[in-house]
Amino acid sequence: MPRPIPHTLGLAALIALALTAPVAAQEPVAARASAEAKEPARESALVSTEWLEKNLDAPKLRIVEVSVEPGQYERGHIPGAQNVVWHTDLVETVSRDIAGPEKFAALVRKLGIDRDTTVVLYGDNNNWFAAWGAWVLAQYGLVDSVKLLDGGRKKWEAEKRPLDTRTPEVKATAFQAAQPSAGLRARFADVLAVARKERDEQILDIRSPDEFSGKVIAPAGVQELAIRAGHIPGSVNVPWAKAVNPDGTIRSTAELKALYAAAGIDGSKPIITSCRIGERSSHSWFVLSRILGYPVRNYDGSWTEYGNAVGVPVVNLAGTVWGGK
Repeated sequence: MPRPIPHTLGLAALIALALTAPVAAQEPVAARASAEAKEPARESALVSTEWLEKNLDAPKLRIVEVSVEPGQYERGHIPGAQNVVWHTDLVETVSRDIAGPEKFAALVRKLGIDRDTTVVLYGDNNNWFAAWGAWVLAQYGLVDSVKLLDGGRKKWEAEKRPLDTRTPEVKATAFQAAQPSAGLRARFADVLAVARKERDEQILDIRSPDEFSGKVIAPAGVQELAIRAGHIPGSVNVPWAKAVNPDGTIRSTAELKALYAAAGIDGSKPIITSCRIGERSSHSWFVLSRILGYPVRNYDGSWTEYGNAVGVPVVNLAGTVWGGK
């Protein structure tokens, strides 16, 4: 496709939704090839803003934006990028579930994605929902070919790289989807078994310290709430944003290992990531599984499911009392 004419936007968005094919087939830059030899897992999961701008016209590349704030894509996006709305395109809108096989396949076909396509996901809010998109795609077998844009929309805009307002036209594929794999998704029964010490797994709660302690039920202004505050017994707290540098890029592998090891997470036991509705925890799932190679499942029911359940054990360090009327 012809390179769109760049224009400038303000620094409003934070992240880049990235899905890409195996790095070996996508890395023409010598410097990144050298880095890949040092950290192959990291280099297979992420692409740089420099690499993406140099490969915007690659025929087997699809760029997808998944942002939280409405209108980000329309105000300007990475040239060639297509838009995915997480709360309608990636989920079943009536039942609380990820998009089923038929809906998922229709979306992926429309985006021009097939099994041999490199997909780069990016978005705002430091790739919360870009990572969510990667988690959903992974359940349908799209793993190694899916990558995040390191630094996302925030870094792309800060570097004044090109933006476009046109929606690209892509050729639809014949992608087929089977039932999603259950291996990357934790359910309520799984975390309850861990809370009751019936299963030897670790729960990583990546919410803010105030949410974890029970001081607040959820961040201000959100609509998905629970009846109780606190956290699942046995879980440890490492807020998701600690894995990210100020420019939006993901921290080095050594830093990540040290960060999680300080909380007792080192990959020696299966891990379940959890937050409020599963979006922030999908970011930590991506870091832990795709970059560190740890065995991880994401619990998308998270606190809005667990905190609304009846008769389950809860830890509330803040000592807050339900204020229902």
